[in-house]
Parts: sequence; structure tokens; C-alpha cells
Amino acid sequence: MSAKRIVITGGPGTGKTSIINELIKRDFRCLQEISRQVTLEAQQNGIPQLFLSDPMEFSNRLMHGRIQQFSEAEENGELTFLDRGIPDILAYMDYANQDYPEHFRKACRDHVYDHVFILAPWQEIYESDNERYENFTQALEIHDHLLATYKLYDYHLNDVPFGSVKDRTDFILDISSSLV
Repeated sequence: MSAKRIVITGGPGTGKTSIINELIKRDFRCLQEISRQVTLEAQQNGIPQLFLSDPMEFSNRLMHGRIQQFSEAEENGELTFLDRGIPDILAYMDYANQDYPEHFRKACRDHVYDHVFILAPWQEIYESDNERYENFTQALEIHDHLLATYKLYDYHLNDVPFGSVKDRTDFILDISSSLV
């Protein structure tokens, strides 16, 4: 069986991490979101929000990590779920009205995922925290940028319906089972 890379994306606070954690509990291979790690490392160095103070440095760190995750998923030989993909970086840069180098676009063209699930902003579950600076209105804007960026790179996005973590995870697994 060949490796299948499946991205779970969406704006901040849409439930991605809860679904990834549920997939892990069910013994699926998952690669966690790395932006929180990058943010926490910057905070330890006295930078409260690296994305806000230096979006390019933040995005370069993410790009490096997401390309590593893409390669790591190949080593598995089966389904690997990723909390966000490379196109998310461009979507966030577009949201912040930041220019980015051509190699960001090239990375999106060269690293193609097998399937993408997108979670829409959901007011009832949205929470802000130490690493998440966006409010709900901004989450809606980011969602629009994610849709546009993934579509630009010819992805068919599968909308995950609102519901319990279990139901949302079951929905993802039902569709993903057809990929193997």
C-alpha cells in the first residue's frame, strides 16, 4: 500500500486538534500542528507572537517543518493525518497581506497531499488561548483564505460537518477508508 497524506485544515479554533487527538486515540498515525511549537519557542525567547512581529521568519520555520512532515508521512506506507498542510502557510500570509517568495508556491506544487478535509469556523467551540491571537471574525477571514489557497492548488476540499468530535472523526475516517 502506498502512503496517503491526509490534511485536516481550517481556521483557528475549528476543532482540528481535537480530531487529531481522537485519531491518535484510535491508533492512526498523525503529525501534530507545528505552529504552536514555533510560537512557544519564540515566546520563550521573549517574542510574544512571532507571526505578528516577523511573519516571514515564522512562515519559514513552518515551511521547513511542514516539508519535513510531508516526507515523514511517506515513510509510513499507510494513512497519515496531518494537522494543516503547506498551503496553510500561504493562506495565512495572504490573510496578513504579506508577500512571500516563489519557493513557497513551488513547495505547494511539489508537495501534493492525497486528500484535504476542511473545518469551518464554529462559534460555539471557538476559544482564544495563549498561542491563538485571532478573534472569531478573523477566523472567518482566515477560513476564506484557506479555501482560496487550497483551490488555487487544485485540491478538492471535503467539508467536515459540525458535530461531536467522535462524529467528525468518523466522517473523516469513512471518506479516508476509500483512499487506501
